[in-house]
Amino acid sequence: MVAAKPFAFILMPFSKEFDDIYRLGIQESAKAAGIVAERVDELIYSESILERIYRQIDSADFIIADMTGKNPNVFYEVGYAHAKDKLCTLITQHADDIPFDLKHHRHLVYGGSVTKLREMLTKEFAWTNSELERKKTSVFDISANTRDATLEIKDWSRTGSFELVIDIHNRTGRRSPEIDAVYIYTTDRWTFYQDSRECASTEAESGDANKRHLLEVKTNRLAPGAWMQLKCEGRRYFWLSYNNEDEPKDTYRVKGFLLVEISTSEGSFTHRLDMDVEFDELPF
Repeated sequence: MVAAKPFAFILMPFSKEFDDIYRLGIQESAKAAGIVAERVDELIYSESILERIYRQIDSADFIIADMTGKNPNVFYEVGYAHAKDKLCTLITQHADDIPFDLKHHRHLVYGGSVTKLREMLTKEFAWTNSELERKKTSVFDISANTRDATLEIKDWSRTGSFELVIDIHNRTGRRSPEIDAVYIYTTDRWTFYQDSRECASTEAESGDANKRHLLEVKTNRLAPGAWMQLKCEGRRYFWLSYNNEDEPKDTYRVKGFLLVEISTSEGSFTHRLDMDVEFDELPF
């Protein structure tokens, strides 16, 4: 039996100016990667267009969404896809079209160049295919999001903090292996807290992520279909008056990634969270 090819549902404005982006940039790259890519306007259906979009998002293995021009329909459909916990890659011609609260999601800025988009999607589809394969064999489906990034401003310091929310699902039909530990890997600039208590940490060797933080877990095993959520706070100093020659700022931006790892008796399960977070003072 021949395995079905992965299905990517494409969300983008219905405009002729996007035809080459779709056909030459997205579809050709997808075809080369063994992926079926379709837009809703190519399909024959009897239900309303919105119902069909919902149905295709539900059945898709992952989503490619062109956010160029901040089209409200595309934004709405991406929100639905995120609510369904779909693997989404956002693409855009201009970085400003990705709003602040979506910048931590995977996104590619192709600048209107079909050639550049194809190069970027070739790498993205390779990652997507490997991620889909990993999810087929992994007991744990891990997702993580950052929120509530703020900057505490004092005369002698600038301290950034954000909340990290980690969702761990067991989407299989069997009970999960026992969880030995859950770790977060970051650079050594970060300190993490749970319930206002500092998490234990140690040095780690994982590329640029050279610090490992231990999270407390209340549930050691997950039943089939079960889910648990972990929350913690990450903090770091951006500026200290006594050891920094630079002038303090009112806003700091962090781009990079962190790793979430679940260590079990059957091996480790890892999720990479790409970060693009802006820390500024909380308005009152």
